Amino acid sequence: MKIGVSYPVTEIAGAGDPDDVRKFVKAAEALGFTHMMAYDHVVKAPHEGREPALTGPYTEKDSFHDPFVLFAFAAALSEKLEFVTGVLVLPQRQTALVAQQAADVDLLSRERLRIGAGIGWNYVEYEALGQDFKTRAKRFEEQIWFLRELWTNPVVTFNGRFDRIDRAGINPRPRRQIPLWLGGHSEPAYERGARLGDGFIFAAGGAGAVEAWGRVKHHLAALGRDEAGYGRELLAIFAKDPQEAADDIRRFRDAGGTHGTVQSMNKGLPREIEAHIEYVAKVKRLIDAG
Repeated sequence: MKIGVSYPVTEIAGAGDPDDVRKFVKAAEALGFTHMMAYDHVVKAPHEGREPALTGPYTEKDSFHDPFVLFAFAAALSEKLEFVTGVLVLPQRQTALVAQQAADVDLLSRERLRIGAGIGWNYVEYEALGQDFKTRAKRFEEQIWFLRELWTNPVVTFNGRFDRIDRAGINPRPRRQIPLWLGGHSEPAYERGARLGDGFIFAAGGAGAVEAWGRVKHHLAALGRDEAGYGRELLAIFAKDPQEAADDIRRFRDAGGTHGTVQSMNKGLPREIEAHIEYVAKVKRLIDAG
């Protein structure tokens, strides 16, 4: 099982400090983590006075880096560390622009990018970015196909419901199909992930991830897809302490998980990057010991 780490962007006192990113990336690689995950929220909004209510956990007080910019910086600081969006809110972004940004990061990092993608929850963010929140699931499915076409062919013609391109393409293109893993917490998300994804990212506890993987595996079988080449990752988001995080990831590993990611946010840690590095190092030692 590959063990990665999530960059704790919402809890760093000096968000935007390149020295914090440098320390974390260097430590992650030195500790033997295989990949670094970053979340995606472009616009952050207060929840008060909204109708309908915003249901997600983040507000205007939470900071997020653009994952492609963060990964480009981190790639120059590392040799082997891979980079994962966990997850990119794809339908609120322009598809062709995502295709070029992802291609550039993958090329410049020497093929160290993996995209985890989902549909998100923040309608305020969608509106600010000029996209329709209500049709996001349908657009998402079209985007997956469109991205793969743009990464494969120099010239593409496509007339979809949401995107259109007339004999054009991105350049440079990646040297491979960038892995596209999906995420979500519902039965439609599990079916969509089995049908369209190269893997699935589960943000859950250990037992919940095992159960959710069973649902994705069910849909893979129904579609005639071989689960052997299908990736499955647990983002140990709900673990309360290092021991629980290690236990959740080991439980998922024993159920067939291929990847696990350690997360240090919402653990009551100090806001200095060193505290988060110490936390994830402890989790890594516990996983390795088991």
